Amino acid sequence: MSKTKIQFGTDGWRGVIAADFTFENVRRVAQATADYWNGVGQASRLSGAGRETGETPVPLKTIVGYDTRFLSETYARLVCEVMAANGIATLCAPTAVPTPAIAYAVRDRQLCGAVMITASHNPPQFNGYKLKAEFAGSATPAICAAIEARLDATSVRSGPFAPAVQLYDPRPAHIAALKKMVDLKAIQRARLRVIFDSMHGCGGRVLQDLVGGTTIRGDRDVLFGGVNPEPTQPNLGALMATVKARQAAIGLATDGDADRLGVVDDRGRYVSIQLVLAVLLLHVLRNRKERQGIVVKSGNSTVLLNRICQAYGLPCVTVPVGFKWICQQMRERDVVFGGEESGGVGFRGHIPERDGILANLMLLELLATTGKRLSQLLAEVQAEFGRSVYDRIDLPFPIAQRQSLIERLAAHPPNRLAGVKLREMNTDDGVKYIATDDSWLMFRASGTEPIMRIYSEAATPTKVRQLLDFGKRLAQPRHP
Repeated sequence: MSKTKIQFGTDGWRGVIAADFTFENVRRVAQATADYWNGVGQASRLSGAGRETGETPVPLKTIVGYDTRFLSETYARLVCEVMAANGIATLCAPTAVPTPAIAYAVRDRQLCGAVMITASHNPPQFNGYKLKAEFAGSATPAICAAIEARLDATSVRSGPFAPAVQLYDPRPAHIAALKKMVDLKAIQRARLRVIFDSMHGCGGRVLQDLVGGTTIRGDRDVLFGGVNPEPTQPNLGALMATVKARQAAIGLATDGDADRLGVVDDRGRYVSIQLVLAVLLLHVLRNRKERQGIVVKSGNSTVLLNRICQAYGLPCVTVPVGFKWICQQMRERDVVFGGEESGGVGFRGHIPERDGILANLMLLELLATTGKRLSQLLAEVQAEFGRSVYDRIDLPFPIAQRQSLIERLAAHPPNRLAGVKLREMNTDDGVKYIATDDSWLMFRASGTEPIMRIYSEAATPTKVRQLLDFGKRLAQPRHP
């Protein structure tokens, strides 16, 4: 019987529990990861004197974390047992912890990398294996490819969990770092009525513990209350209703592993992440006075970021979808702010990784600093930089047909988008059509699911709907 083919996607490897995400396959990936770290990491960790005297390399050390999904703690234990049996000193989180806390531990404890067992926002039948590199961000495509190449190169080695593996809670160090990034005293003085929604994920009640407020869906539920733990409008009905009922100033959500955010305004309305990115960038530039560096955004993020950067004389760099590309820029250049359409945000002075907890705290700092309602701030940014309405469709689409669709869309672009002349086409990541009025329509295959994502941004809801309907028609199979 042939072994399951394992491939890393946009952010790690994900699969259906007990179908392809099995104990055996998790051990295989863990062994390949250990082989990679032992093969590449040891040489880089020899001290300068050691290289000359033949000194034994400094032992490699890693941490393994996990989310609140079904069997996540068991999968994490299996990974720990493989790492320890391969001579890598291994720390294991004692409970479900946020992915950004695991990423921060890599830098804080000078680790060779980390593994996080999570499928992030995917449906509850999925689980996943996120890999963090030695720089405390998502593993690069080159690292992922190197690990894929090592699959089954050696037999799986596994040993007992105790006493080889040590328990270590990365949350206190992560929280200490967050306290240095934001003005918690200002947030607490503002006495904002805030509703937090962890969507039954590993964000738990961390935000409530930091600044007060009320948390809903803060306890573990491996079925996530019947919705996917993705903080988008269809899944945040409970948060919107609670904000309205309690007349709260804001509702703030985190996804299943707490590295992304979702927002509800003071009127109980879901706020497009595109607008969230815009107000957060303005907060960084205007209120926090960080005027140097560059801004990085994913290719499916709002044009408002470009306009804000132009007003402040900052370069705005566009990268493919996936925070690993923003992470790369954060490691190589002076990035003041990085954001992606799916709710991932990174800030200068922190790890080169998205952090949903920090992004939510920054929004609270914005409200506390300005004394304004979120609905007022959203109206102001659009009055100054233009209207933005955004939506996307996740269209079920066979994996085998995705590439041919992308090739057809690139070869036959339309002349107009909703009656407006096409200005340009970008094929760096999927296909993106951009009209002369800055409205756009983008097609991109999901890196983790059999889905074709269709995105659109324009100045009115009607136009966005027209563009998405047009996109669905373009995605229909062509028959000879």
